[in-house]
Amino acid sequence: MLTLCSLRSEAYSVKLVKLIRNIVTPTCRIWNLYGPAETTIGCISHIVDITSDTKSIPIGGALPNYQCLILDSWLQCVVISQEGELYVGGVGVFAGYLGRNDLTAKALIMIDSDIFYRTGDLVKMDHNGLLHYRGRKDHQIKLHGQRIELGEIEQCLLNTSVSACVVIKWDDDHLIAYVQSSDIDAEQLRKHCQTHLPPHMVPSLFIVLAKLPLNAHGKIDRKQLPSPNFALLSLPSNSDPHTEPNNVLEVQIHSLWCEILQRPNISTNMSFFSIGGHSLLLMQLFHRYKMIFNLDTSNVNMAQLIQYSTISDHAQLINNSRGCIQQDEAPWLLLYSSLGNSLFLVIDGLRSVYFIL
Repeated sequence: MLTLCSLRSEAYSVKLVKLIRNIVTPTCRIWNLYGPAETTIGCISHIVDITSDTKSIPIGGALPNYQCLILDSWLQCVVISQEGELYVGGVGVFAGYLGRNDLTAKALIMIDSDIFYRTGDLVKMDHNGLLHYRGRKDHQIKLHGQRIELGEIEQCLLNTSVSACVVIKWDDDHLIAYVQSSDIDAEQLRKHCQTHLPPHMVPSLFIVLAKLPLNAHGKIDRKQLPSPNFALLSLPSNSDPHTEPNNVLEVQIHSLWCEILQRPNISTNMSFFSIGGHSLLLMQLFHRYKMIFNLDTSNVNMAQLIQYSTISDHAQLINNSRGCIQQDEAPWLLLYSSLGNSLFLVIDGLRSVYFIL
């Protein structure tokens, strides 16, 4: 009879623990062990309690004769619940890399006369004194002025039926999520992320694969991941078919979006952030809104534009800021010219034709 189950090397997910709990006997104890090779494999441990560890699985506390520090970039201790880099000291810390004094100097640091290993892992401590793994420091990126922890996005994806995933930064403009799953599609993943993550952390593209490529060590081989097809950004999803602007205000907003995002045609139900938009471009758009529509910024602000991020949403916000929703005085029709990206707006009742470039 199995009495103890111990896992290490990869981050523990609540879903994985539940799966193991359904397989092993009720008396079997599940351990979460943490420790890089430079600290002699194991230095932190936690006995998993599925009844209390419902949101994330802690890596736990230091084993005897080990000491853990959570430090910021200035080597100052962080407060509870604040994220920082994990430094490990104690009897198991290695002496250095053979023949690589340069790497040893980067990895080891002297703190209060004790040697600590700089793990490169980001952790935070909860109010019970338990450490929670947050991802790799070298996987923390900055995209368009926003600091993003890729591990947080990956954890969000793993809370679905996805069995494995990796999120990467592509060409300094996009986040690409590669996921391994057989029963979920890209649109479902996008909606899940939009529900649980801020807009700037929602990947631009979700690439669903039957199996992620692995290297000789069983880790995801990022070099073998397929290149993303950014042409998909301009395509509507099956659940949200392409919709054209259906009033004068939406036509104006549509024209601004096409100019700022440098796209020929955009569906009014597509999110600004799903087609290459980001916070800096949204600031440009907000400035144009204020200039063209004479917006009262006490009624419309950046936070609202981020939360409600489609052309239709922005049109509604701008109309509401005017005190009432303006209705067209006559039925009208949109016609796209076959030459270039010109747009004709025909208002039948007034027999007027507007030509918009």
